[in-house]
Amino acid sequence: MRNLIILLFCLVATTNINAQEKQELWYNKPATRWEESMPLGNGRIGAMPDGGVYREQIVLNDITLWSGSKENAVNEEAINYLPQIRELLLAGKNKEAEKMMLKYFKCKGPGTNHAKGANAPYGCFQTLGFLTINYALGQQTKQATFTNYRRGLNLNDAVAYTSFEEGGVKYQREYFVSHTADVIVIKLTANKAKALAFDLTLDRPERFTTYCEGQTLCMKGAMNDGLGGNGMNYLTQLKIVTDGQTKASAQSLAVSGAKKAYLIISTATDFNNKEYKQQVADLLAKASATKYTKLLSAHKAAYQAKFNRVALQLEVPQKDEATDVRLKNNLTEEDPSLYALYFHYGRYLMISGTREGSLPLNLQGLWANTVQTPWNGDYHLNINMQMCYWPAEVTNLPELHNTLIDFTKKIVPSGEVTAKGFYGADGWVAHVVSNPWLFTAPAEHASWGATNTGGAWLCEHLWEHYLFNPSPAYAAEIYPVLKGAARFFLSTMIAEPSHNWLVTAPSSSPENAYRLNGDAVSVCMGPAMDTQIVRELFENTLSAAAVLGVDDDFSLEIKNALKRLPPMQVSPKGGYLQEWLEDYEETDIHHRHTSHLYGLYPANQMTPAKTPELMNACRTTLDRRGDGGTGWSRAWKINFWARLKDGERSFKLLKNLLYPMGANAGTFQGGGTYANLFCAHPPFQIDGNFGGTAGIAEMLLQSHDGFVEILPACHWKKGSFSGLRARGGLTVDASWNATQLKATLRANNEGVFYIRLPKLTDDAQTLTLKQGRKKQVLSADNLIKLNLKKGEVVTLSLNTAK
Repeated sequence: MRNLIILLFCLVATTNINAQEKQELWYNKPATRWEESMPLGNGRIGAMPDGGVYREQIVLNDITLWSGSKENAVNEEAINYLPQIRELLLAGKNKEAEKMMLKYFKCKGPGTNHAKGANAPYGCFQTLGFLTINYALGQQTKQATFTNYRRGLNLNDAVAYTSFEEGGVKYQREYFVSHTADVIVIKLTANKAKALAFDLTLDRPERFTTYCEGQTLCMKGAMNDGLGGNGMNYLTQLKIVTDGQTKASAQSLAVSGAKKAYLIISTATDFNNKEYKQQVADLLAKASATKYTKLLSAHKAAYQAKFNRVALQLEVPQKDEATDVRLKNNLTEEDPSLYALYFHYGRYLMISGTREGSLPLNLQGLWANTVQTPWNGDYHLNINMQMCYWPAEVTNLPELHNTLIDFTKKIVPSGEVTAKGFYGADGWVAHVVSNPWLFTAPAEHASWGATNTGGAWLCEHLWEHYLFNPSPAYAAEIYPVLKGAARFFLSTMIAEPSHNWLVTAPSSSPENAYRLNGDAVSVCMGPAMDTQIVRELFENTLSAAAVLGVDDDFSLEIKNALKRLPPMQVSPKGGYLQEWLEDYEETDIHHRHTSHLYGLYPANQMTPAKTPELMNACRTTLDRRGDGGTGWSRAWKINFWARLKDGERSFKLLKNLLYPMGANAGTFQGGGTYANLFCAHPPFQIDGNFGGTAGIAEMLLQSHDGFVEILPACHWKKGSFSGLRARGGLTVDASWNATQLKATLRANNEGVFYIRLPKLTDDAQTLTLKQGRKKQVLSADNLIKLNLKKGEVVTLSLNTAK
């Protein structure tokens, strides 16, 4: 082999490595279940049309529509039992400590009501309701006679469609949720005059009134506050603009003799919005008076400003094949472009599901079709909520990360009450579950609700945003939140008796249990995940203080505590990373949570160069856990294996994540992907989509270990991406095949960047760098050092030839 040469050229402008190709989900039949319909949204409101021919149902959503209300969840007697619980844990009597916690150390009231909180104070994210359209298509028999059916979702435009022919007429429908007009828009057309006729209604399973005001269809109601009264109020209004005749009845609208009709839907709640009724009316009036083409073009432009920042192609262009068919065929014949589609779908769901100034993504994102959503559709803080925002920075949507960051800031006052009320502690804390009412207390059952590092995990996102977007002003903004979270653990951690290590107590390793004297026990002190999160929180707080040049005394207190945190331990009997302080046996070796690998991902406490023994222990741990599990669990494992630089194992988990879930979806333990590419826990849970998207990005680009690494765990032999971001403020484009890698780097901030390139072959390589007049021989690990100014762009070219 000839020596490989890298040439570095300073460029004036960036060049996209590949233009954004068409990304589309499509199907040749109407949806038969909700998980086959197309999700649309603008971060506040959403719609999911099923594409029915004669009767169409469109599920409507508002991300703020929650039952429940603010409550005082502090259990006044809990703090009195905290010393006894700790004494039992220190004495090794964990089972007895758990019994005491189950009885006393829990929230006041029903908490999540065992995940059935729709009518409890905790509340539940709920569907707004259903728009049902009955079409008069001249069908005289019960047998369907339509032909040339196709429905789909264009990710490039955030527009869904349905088209078919019936009775010699071609019918077309177009749907979008405007990112500018803030309304839902549906265009219905026929290719013959007066061939379009339909009637429509608005309803929901409970707590609604439907009526007409003139020719505007309205639905209003109030949620259950969980205390015997009315809680959140909502209002939805629908107006039709058509060339046909519109007739209003008491609870519906009908159109006849039309060739086209535009449905405009405006909706809002009174969540932090006293003027919601006026908002609904104003948005409806403005959108109804605007030409459809203008509504559509403005929507596309606003959406594409985010979506087009990133492109990805893997080996081959997208197939023009129905998406459900592609999912099934991928089991036996690899479809590389399906994974690219899934990646883009994840970014689409984030752009459509969350926006600044609104509530963050919940367990179902923005979309729900029931009043009692699974697990209340709430915010689970022991991974699920955070996973929803894993792609935000690396896939170039940093402003959408602010939704989670703002929520974290808002939760602090509630967390301070919980810290004082349950622990007598300084600072603030949040446990496992939360909601728009800012619930932070331990939940109703200690076996899963005792974990108290949920808020600290949220803090990881605050600092991650800084790492990708360095700014002293932002560091000053978040430092009080980090400091408050750190104060809580400094004032509550206790010394365990064997090594005098500082540990959390009481706590648990999320939702998992271990065997102790033949019993299954969850409550413990110092589980590995807690220690890893606290270490990360302490280190990030120190970093923020250093950036700001403040709090030397507090920083010294943190540094002293860091020295006393337990190390990560490798089991002497099994070689795996220990999940608990003691080498307990898990009750379920294949448990969906792998929380003790938090330090591997999303944190960066284990890397090949710094901790090779721990990396090997992580491999052993993952082998023991297996490659199955719920959807989001499989997604997390993609990221784990990517951090272990094992592209083939990452890909295996990615393929497992895309296992097609049919009409008879699997059991609780068997995850996969529904026909509309929603992730199956099962049931649907959106965090797996975002975890999978982040996992693909992690296979292509990493920047957590002090340098930017291109293709660190890539399975695909050929491909290209553009617009991915690295920590420190660097945007990266790349294209590659078996003999060549090209990369373009744009510095968003001035700084020193280290770039590691992959080896294209197993042969020995001598790499040379040319930049201007300087020549530099690269280090043995293919590391390049670049001093870049803000806005500077460079191109790398790596070639090999016989």
